Amino acid sequence: MDNPPYSGRGGSKTPSLVQRLSEEFETSRVPEGFMAFSGDLASTLVAPHIPRGGGRTASPSGEFPTAEQVALENETKRVPSSDEQTIAAEPVESTDKHPTRRPLEHTRSFDNGYHFPPKYPKSEATKQALKSFWKFFTTPMGFFWTIYGLNIVAWGGMLFLLLCNAAPAMCYPTCDDIDSPRRKWVEWDSQVLTGLFCVTAFGLAPWRFRDWYYLLKYRIMGDFDGLRRLAGIHRSWFRLKGSEELAVDVGPENIPEGVPREVIPTPEKNIPNAPLTGTRAPATAVWKLDFVIWSMVMNTFAQCGLCGVMWGMNRFDRPSWVTGFLVAIACIIAMVGGYVMFLEGKKVKSIEGVPCNDRDLERLARDKEMGIPHWNNIKDKKPKEKKKVKDVEKA
Repeated sequence: MDNPPYSGRGGSKTPSLVQRLSEEFETSRVPEGFMAFSGDLASTLVAPHIPRGGGRTASPSGEFPTAEQVALENETKRVPSSDEQTIAAEPVESTDKHPTRRPLEHTRSFDNGYHFPPKYPKSEATKQALKSFWKFFTTPMGFFWTIYGLNIVAWGGMLFLLLCNAAPAMCYPTCDDIDSPRRKWVEWDSQVLTGLFCVTAFGLAPWRFRDWYYLLKYRIMGDFDGLRRLAGIHRSWFRLKGSEELAVDVGPENIPEGVPREVIPTPEKNIPNAPLTGTRAPATAVWKLDFVIWSMVMNTFAQCGLCGVMWGMNRFDRPSWVTGFLVAIACIIAMVGGYVMFLEGKKVKSIEGVPCNDRDLERLARDKEMGIPHWNNIKDKKPKEKKKVKDVEKA
């Protein structure tokens, strides 16, 4: 009797493992580069930091607990500390001389009971920001991005100072002499920065080219599934056309069968969460998605050219303008792409809302009792009046 061929322990599971990893890669969110990460982080700084799992969500009926209900619930659980009592007594900063005369429609909660987080005094906001940064810094990715960013700033700042001839002692025998300490340090700084830029340009290349493939699939082949996949990947700031007409309770855990599939991402689990305000953000212009993806891909291509020039030529034969041009192009297109993500992410959050934690709701309840209203928007500031409205009032 012949023995069956030995495939090794767990050998039959290899195809399924590879398939599962491939499917996860196709729908995973892009690990953000330094510029894109900065843009996404900046869009969240317009609102207070919400600890993971600490935000209040709507009940199954779609109603949010009121500030008074949460304050009463938490008051029975603990006694406020002396610091919290002091904070509660502090007034909310405002440029309005008559805060009690604010229009009701701009300070009251939404129909479902939701209210944007309140604005805290600068001292308390700074303290909370430092705590949030420390929590971020103590994570593996937080530590990596902090050290990476500090290196970019340090080496880039030194290169800038050298180019501005800020160290005359290095100009020996002259500033432009190829063997002067200044020219040598310019070369060393440029090499270090080239290596740092490679971390994001090449490390994120698989995800960037995956997004590029989906985009070309939609633009050239007319396959709408490519755009739906990109909508799921970039769900934090991109919205499909027609998604603003979905019911406000439609989300990852509630997708009715009658919902048109062309207005929700692929896979369906990547659909944006139900808006906290009860209002969905309008559809995002597709050209903005084009711009972000192309900017990240061009950043990788520009880095390829920079590496070829820096590592394929010596400093005696390399044209200085080529290095400066490629570095500038690579940085500018990445910065602009990250800025677009920042603007769109801020726009979505300002319309759909950001989670409130118990601390925010308690603050809203205390300030309401003290007669201190809060503007119900993401900045807790007086909305800008439209020019036409002002002209009508003057007339």
